[in-house]
This record gives sequence, C-alpha cells and structure tokens, in this order.
Amino acid sequence: MKKSSKQFGVSVIKLKDNQKKFNRIQLTSKEKSELLIEGIVTIILLILLNLVIYMLLVQIFQSSLSIDKILNSFIPSIYDTFYDPNYFVWKKPIFFMLGLIDIGVLYWRLIRRYKQMQQRHIISELHYISNGHYDHRIPFDLNGDLGKLIRSINALVDSTVEAIEEERRIEQSKDELITNVSHDIRTPLTSIIGYLGLIEERKFSSEEDLLKYTHTAYMKSRQMKVLVDDLFEYTKVRQSNTPLSLVTFDMQQLIAQIVVDFELEASKKGITVDFIGNPSSLMMEGDTEKLVRVFDNLLSNALKYGVGGKSIIIHSERIGSESVITVKNDGQEIPKESLDLLFDRFYRVEESRSQQTGGTGLGLAIAQSIVTLHNGYIYANSENGWTSFVIHLPLKSI
Repeated sequence: MKKSSKQFGVSVIKLKDNQKKFNRIQLTSKEKSELLIEGIVTIILLILLNLVIYMLLVQIFQSSLSIDKILNSFIPSIYDTFYDPNYFVWKKPIFFMLGLIDIGVLYWRLIRRYKQMQQRHIISELHYISNGHYDHRIPFDLNGDLGKLIRSINALVDSTVEAIEEERRIEQSKDELITNVSHDIRTPLTSIIGYLGLIEERKFSSEEDLLKYTHTAYMKSRQMKVLVDDLFEYTKVRQSNTPLSLVTFDMQQLIAQIVVDFELEASKKGITVDFIGNPSSLMMEGDTEKLVRVFDNLLSNALKYGVGGKSIIIHSERIGSESVITVKNDGQEIPKESLDLLFDRFYRVEESRSQQTGGTGLGLAIAQSIVTLHNGYIYANSENGWTSFVIHLPLKSI
C-alpha cells in the first residue's frame, strides 16, 4: 500500500477536473457484426422452429391423425401453407401469434448479447483503472443495474483514491515529524556530547569552567526532556479514542488557581495577569488535568513570546451551552499569515528554529488536541494591539 500511495497518490480535486463526460457505450465494428450475425442466426432458427410448431398445431387440431401420419403429411402441409391461398388465409392468426413470439425472442437475444458487450467494455475500463490510472473513471451513462454498478465502481475508486491520498499525507506528516524531532533533539544533544567530551578529556582550566560545562549539559538535557515529554503528550492526545477522566468542576475556580501559579513568574517579567470570570461560578464537565495543560501552554506562550507586553487578561463567560475562555496579551502582534499555522506541530512564528525561548513548537498543537477531545474548538486572532486565543468548550460532555 505504501508503494501505491507514493506512485499513484493524486489529488481528489484533480480527479474531478480530469473526469470524462459520461456517454453511451460505442460498439466497435466487430461488435456490430456480432450483433448482426446473432440476429440472422436467431431469425433462421425461429423460422425453422415456427414451421415445425405450426405444422404440428395444424395437424393436431384439424384431425385425429397419429404421429406417423402427421409426419408423413408434413411436407405436403408446408406446400399447402405457402402455395394454397385458401389454406393460408385462415391460418393467419397462428402466424401472427408466432410472429409476436419471434419478435420477443429476437429482441431478448439481441439485448442479452448487447448487455454482454457492455459488460466487456466495463471490465476493460476496470482493467485500465487497476493498472494504476486512478485519475480515470468509467465514462458510461447507463440505466438499470449496469448504471448502478458503474456509479458504485466510480464511487469506490473515489474513496480508494482519497484513502491513498490520506495515507500519503500521513506518511508525509510522519516524515516531517521525524525530521523536526531529529532536528530539535540533535541540537541540544550535540551540545551535551560536546561539553561532556571536554570534561572527559579534562579540557578545562578551572573548576569554574567545569561547573559551566556541566551546567550547560544539564540545561540542554532538561531541554531534551521537555521536548520528549511534549512529544509524548502530543501523540497521546492526538488519538481520538484517548480516554478522558471526566469530572464536574468549576471552570472559574480552576482558572483562578492557574493564574495564582503564574503570578510570580509574570511579576519577574513586569507583566500583570488578570482574570475576569462572569458568572462567578461556571460548572461544567471535563478532564481537569488535561485542561490545566491547555491553560499552562497558553499562559507560558504569552509570557515567552509576548514581546513588549505588560498585561495578560483571561476572560471566562458562559454563552448558551458553551464556556468561552479568552486568553489575550498585549505583546507583539502575530502576522496574519501565521495565524492559521499556529496550531501546527513544531511551528514557530520566528523564522529560525532556535529554542532560545525554550519552546518545542508543540504547545499549541497539544492544546488544540485537548480541546478537540472535549468536543470544543480553539482559534487565534491578533489585532488592535492584542493577541487572543479563544476556546469554546461545551458545558456538558457529549
């Protein structure tokens, strides 16, 4: 299947653009000749059969002759049928009935042969598609069962191509994941090996240098651990069947506690964190452990990347059957072209992939996955001096 996806992966949109117009099946000269021969042979056989049936009926109903006498008078009866006017006239109803039956039999045989030819054309188209031409569809517009069969086959090919395209995207996504993880792990790992190598070879002139080297290796190791932990969390919450430990809790109280935990770090950077909850209590169902991770990631990002910002505001309210939470900061705005990419894994607004700020590029992807697990959604906007992340969560688990 992997080979197929790489070799035959094509865009579904392209398939629809290249789709042939549906038309009737065009018979070849050979097939037309086959139909003509079929008709001639059928007519000859029907004429002979009609003569036999006609003569037998006439002899049986006109006399009480035995079978031997009927057979002996068979040839004279044929002569009388075609050359005796009086004999022929009153036998017209029999000829008429037999003629209707003949027409029906002839039509049935020709239609049956024609449908066999249609089936051959459909099978030929199937072979063409199976040879790797996945952008091709059976272009015949037929009625009845064959028409239903063609539409079913084309729908099946469409779904197969979509599955191949999806697999190709998954493979590409896995390749990108491996590349990004390798890059982010290799950088601190290189530093760790380098500084530990200097210590191993005793290439330090003082205890101060030794402590510097060990401290750098330690910090790089912690950086790697953060990446591994985030990667593990990301892969875990990306699964649609990830179990949630649902409990009933007060969203306002949860956010207030998280704000308290970030106040010290924010004050060191000269940033204030304010929380506005309306109503004062907002009961809902959810996995509190995972939701805490969402708000931790959003507040950490606001502190790390809100360059020049002095304020972080969290606003939580109830709108209909949803809890709507907005986390915004007055730091440097995010370019519009980057807003739609913020929730992609390993994406960073900064052009370089430097981890000087300590980020792994997985925080927002993890937050989005957790919100999705709760049947909610999250989006971002950045305008009028504020960068906001808006979360919609149902109050009751669905």
